Amino acid sequence: MAFDFLLPVSEMALAHCELLPPQSLGRNIHKHTEKKGLPVLANASFALMGVLESRNAFEKKTERLDTTEIRIQLYKLLMGNWNSVFVDLGDIDEGESVEDTYFVVKEIVAELLEENVIPIIIGATQDITYPTYRAFDKIKDMINLVSIDSRFDFGADEELISSHSYMSKIITDKPNNLFNFSNIGYQSYFNAQEEIDLMDRLFFDAYRLGEITSDISLAEPVLRNAHIVSLDARVIKAGEIDGSKNFSPNGFNGREICAIARYAGMSDNVAIFGIYESENTVQSFQLISQIIWYFIEGYNFRIKEIPSAKSKDFNKFNVPIEAEQLIFYKSLLTERWWVEIPSILSSHNKINSPALLPCTEQDYLDACNQNIPERWFKAYKKGFN
Repeated sequence: MAFDFLLPVSEMALAHCELLPPQSLGRNIHKHTEKKGLPVLANASFALMGVLESRNAFEKKTERLDTTEIRIQLYKLLMGNWNSVFVDLGDIDEGESVEDTYFVVKEIVAELLEENVIPIIIGATQDITYPTYRAFDKIKDMINLVSIDSRFDFGADEELISSHSYMSKIITDKPNNLFNFSNIGYQSYFNAQEEIDLMDRLFFDAYRLGEITSDISLAEPVLRNAHIVSLDARVIKAGEIDGSKNFSPNGFNGREICAIARYAGMSDNVAIFGIYESENTVQSFQLISQIIWYFIEGYNFRIKEIPSAKSKDFNKFNVPIEAEQLIFYKSLLTERWWVEIPSILSSHNKINSPALLPCTEQDYLDACNQNIPERWFKAYKKGFN
């Protein structure tokens, strides 16, 4: 059983919990300990898990990720007005080979998904995104992946999988269950023009750092449609995380990255949340723990909404544009927007109901000005379903 490979939470982290107030996360998380073993997953909403594998790091790691210090900072934080149950499964150590580690990650994540428990993964390197994606193989066919990253991580064609090339393996590996890939926060000077062109050819979505920082709410509809969220800590500016030479002076600040994590938690679809490539510094430990806190906070504000013209909770807008008629919905409860996509895949299956794509109010305003929203166009070309 893959769960047998999990290492219990360290005694140091457990000892710190004894000094914490009853309202703290540390006193309310069910932990994997040497004495009591694994916590029960029944009724759990989240499962925290560290992955110490780093052999496929693009820049070789000189020290192991200190998940104990991240836990100490996380356990200190006080609970919100939450009803969710949180378990800490401990860590997955390096296997005999990297493939062994990937297998264990895949099996554990797949079982958590079957139990409707959201894995929150603290990984040493971002290539761990690959086995989390493969965990859906027997669960769901079409997966939407959102990477919060300054790079697209396609890598060179001949390059083996690494933290800078795992996306190439996801795109090419069989079975190919990836339907859409979106990037939030890329910086052009870190990405070859060929990679940017590839994003366009595959009708994937990419949002530059400056575009998101000018209006952080642009990240919300992207995350609303995600099943996996993979956050590379190097998307955060070096000064915010006391980062090494692998970090950049440009990037998201602490407030922005926590807001994005909250949007991820609010998404009805997000089933896996991973944070990778963090540094062993006090600032990093604190910020990573706060990102996790905001993800949980967002989860506790989830509202399941299915737009419908028959529902009094939604306004429907018909916008004639060129040869199309775009149909938008606005929720009167959350003020979120959706647009209908005539689904090519649905029409082939003789299903007449169109798909609904999360969008922004600006997309609606653009359509009113006879400009087809880019996200609608890309989804339509893919046969969004």
